[in-house]
Amino acid sequence: MARSAHDEVTDSGAFDPLPSTFRSFVSRGSSARFPAAPGRYHLYVAYSCPWACRCLAYLKLKGLDHAIGFTSVKPIFERTKETDGHMGWVFPATGDEEPGAEPDPFNGAKSIRELYEIASGNYTGKPSVPVLWDKQLKTIVNNESSEIIRMLNTEFNEFAENPDLDLYPAHLQASIDEINELVYEAINIGVYKCGFAKQQGPYDEAVTKLYEALDKCEDILSKQRFLCGNQLTEADVRLFTTLIRFDEKLIREYPNLFNYTKDIYQIPGISSTVNMEHIRKSYYGGYSPINPYGIIPVADVAKNNVTVAGCGWFVLVEWQ
Repeated sequence: MARSAHDEVTDSGAFDPLPSTFRSFVSRGSSARFPAAPGRYHLYVAYSCPWACRCLAYLKLKGLDHAIGFTSVKPIFERTKETDGHMGWVFPATGDEEPGAEPDPFNGAKSIRELYEIASGNYTGKPSVPVLWDKQLKTIVNNESSEIIRMLNTEFNEFAENPDLDLYPAHLQASIDEINELVYEAINIGVYKCGFAKQQGPYDEAVTKLYEALDKCEDILSKQRFLCGNQLTEADVRLFTTLIRFDEKLIREYPNLFNYTKDIYQIPGISSTVNMEHIRKSYYGGYSPINPYGIIPVADVAKNNVTVAGCGWFVLVEWQ
């Protein structure tokens, strides 16, 4: 049977995710197995998933959404097959079932798991998003967000509306890599290590590292607009998609991070990648071991934000 994030907890109670399994690359070379071409590839995402939304942000920032389409699944995990109990990402049956989500337009798949099985037969790994799909070969090119965004940054420039935008410029790569290492381990994965921990020790360790990393980022942003200087880079996109999901009261305690998150949110295209309704439903209604009753906090329409009742690990606020 396919796996889920809940299966990636060690005997010590710590969350330890397995590496992504599809690691091919799209290349500008015409002889490549996966050559860059408009209309050939499709991105499958979940608006609630920060990893998938990194890729969506790149589509918007680079101006590639006309060359690479995307489809979002429903925000709450459901049964992916009638024959077993696996819970995972599923597509709606119709376009009006869940605003923001759409049926699979190419394969008629009912779930992301089915896409993985089309690509590799009886797949037993974790069918995660994002998925970069090759419509011509009917297979998954890559499901590792950190690699997908690098492809989107450089390999499709011939078809991009913003080809000169380089989010991983050569002169900043060492700085970006250093920040990425801090942010990934302590913040991007750190929030999951807090949320999925099954014992006190691993939770305490993860939450301590999380706050230390937030303090460090707050200090960096007290001196400059972005993490690696005064231009937006890959490091900022990777941090933003986690920060936008933090509890508002927590993030307000970090004035520089709070203003930084609002600043990035206002960059053209970014706000369209943030679907708070999907985030709210997914993180409260979609992870049953964490919130076994599936109670979803109500949206505060008057304040244009989401009321965080009972402490989530992510920000649920509609940035204005």
